[in-house]
Amino acid sequence: MSQPSSALVARADAQSALNGLFLGLGAVALLVGAVGVANIMVISVLERRSEIGLRRALGATRGQLRTQFLAEAIMLAVLGGGVGVGAGALATAVYASIKGWATVIPALAWGGGLGAAIVIGAVAGLLPGRERSSLSPGRCCWPLSSR
Repeated sequence: MSQPSSALVARADAQSALNGLFLGLGAVALLVGAVGVANIMVISVLERRSEIGLRRALGATRGQLRTQFLAEAIMLAVLGGGVGVGAGALATAVYASIKGWATVIPALAWGGGLGAAIVIGAVAGLLPGRERSSLSPGRCCWPLSSR
């Protein structure tokens, strides 16, 4: 029975470590993206207090306001995810052409990137929209009441 050489074992270990490094880098990038989208949504909700109050005073339900902010967060995340997937595909194509390889990007990679963007956008937009939509129109949302 033959055993793999130590060079092959070392190469497999290095490849495993490199894969783990890239997975960790991807996780950090997703976390940074989620924090960025959540921060933008919190600022958006705080800056639009008068609009929220007016809509509530005119009869908009809490669910309608939550849906609005959730849709905005998902749209923002999908646009950012699309740019990220496009940039990743372009970087892959450039690297592959430099090395003389064929460019192959699995559909699972495209779908996974956009799916992660949608989930992150939904989670990041849900909390600020839910929090602000639950307040009454006169209590929080008129611009003169906070000055």
